[in-house]
Amino acid sequence: MGGAAVDDGPTGVKAPDGGWSWVVLCGCFVITGFSYAFPKAVSVFFKELIREFGVGYSDTAWISSILLAMLYGTGPLCSVLVNRFGCRPVMMVGGLFASLGMILASFATSIIQIYLTTGVITGLGLALNFQPSLIMLNRYFDQKRPLANGLSAAGSPVFLCCLSPLGQVLQYNFGWRGGFLILGGMLLNCCACGALMRPLEPPKKPVDQEEPSSKVVEKMKPKKKLLDFTVFKDRGFLIYTIAASIMVLGLFVPPVFVVSYAKDLGYQDTKAAFLLSILGFIDIFARPTCGIIAGLKWVRPRCVYLFAFAMVFNGITDLVGSMSVDYTHLVIFCIFFGISYGMVGALQFEVLMAIVGTEKFPSAIGLVLLMEAMAVLVGPPSAGKILDATHRYMFVFMVAGCEVTLSALVLGFGNFFCIKKKPEEPMKEVAASPAESEQLKKPDEEEKRPESITVDSIEVEQFLKEDTEKNGEVNTNPETCV
Repeated sequence: MGGAAVDDGPTGVKAPDGGWSWVVLCGCFVITGFSYAFPKAVSVFFKELIREFGVGYSDTAWISSILLAMLYGTGPLCSVLVNRFGCRPVMMVGGLFASLGMILASFATSIIQIYLTTGVITGLGLALNFQPSLIMLNRYFDQKRPLANGLSAAGSPVFLCCLSPLGQVLQYNFGWRGGFLILGGMLLNCCACGALMRPLEPPKKPVDQEEPSSKVVEKMKPKKKLLDFTVFKDRGFLIYTIAASIMVLGLFVPPVFVVSYAKDLGYQDTKAAFLLSILGFIDIFARPTCGIIAGLKWVRPRCVYLFAFAMVFNGITDLVGSMSVDYTHLVIFCIFFGISYGMVGALQFEVLMAIVGTEKFPSAIGLVLLMEAMAVLVGPPSAGKILDATHRYMFVFMVAGCEVTLSALVLGFGNFFCIKKKPEEPMKEVAASPAESEQLKKPDEEEKRPESITVDSIEVEQFLKEDTEKNGEVNTNPETCV
């Protein structure tokens, strides 16, 4: 985006669905990978931070929590900045913030400074990249948007599989400070991805037509809202927001506790950690596959119900997985959880785009992420309290499964019973203005008019009198006599 031009969003420009759209998709893939995988990859350095600053594991766990809170909680701020300055400059500034936070963290002397640098600054930078990337993906794809969302969402498991081993290598060779410094340099790639998000421009018009049309557009164009709260008037958006907030309470709990579950059953650390690799590998293929299925002609109009099915699938998987008693059961659980988790990841933003449309999506995504941020902060800690009280992982997985299943019921039944179907197009065309209705009736009246027309004698006499005054006396003949 050059100069002072602002990416105002949709201006009647049709989504390309090809060409530069695939370049934008590659940028979204990288941004999604960094945004979702980075909070988990940082956990590799927690043991070194505990030794360095003499703190507990719960203290270092706040780093990932603050990162996620910033990623979700700053949604409205990102919406305001995107509507004011456009996607490209916001993403490039966000890349600088993400990199700066990790570079400053490498010089930290206390855990509080890590919270402020890695947690707040880097978290804000990732948020300023993640949300605009979804907005640009929505603008560049229409017919192929479900597939694009699935491919973009696949960046999360791919980067998680890459960043976690890379973090261990960096920690072994350069220590946590050198690792943070190198990761900060890698995050500068977000600036390059942001540079790829060029705004869509309307087709150029002839010079003669350009000046008057532009003046008319400037006069008639309403002032753009920085944050559009009218999305709350949409029942579909309200149902989606409530369902998504309930879903997030339990969605992230199993990946957090499955490794500890395996250790509790008596298995080695490496064998337990391998469960996450299985989950991530399945997730990589589940997301694009679900995107292809969601793009089918007979599935896409019912994408909301496919999303509800994915949540039910995920919830039932948690409930069945809570009964695992050995490593084989946990492997089977991770396979099915990876499939359902990938389906949810591929569909969650595609469904929101379909509900609110391109114009209101920048504001809608910010408000939804804010609501989900509250649930993200409550979900895993509440699961930890259940574990402390019961000392059994079965109840943790059961509660998570019930929460995700409840969200699916809210979304499915809410859309089925509360969302009215739109009237058919022919019914809309019946309504017309009084003048148009009279014109429409005229052909019918002409058809009903009989071929033989009866003449009123009074009208004929009046006609003859007027002709007499103008042209003199009328000769009497059989034609004029009545």
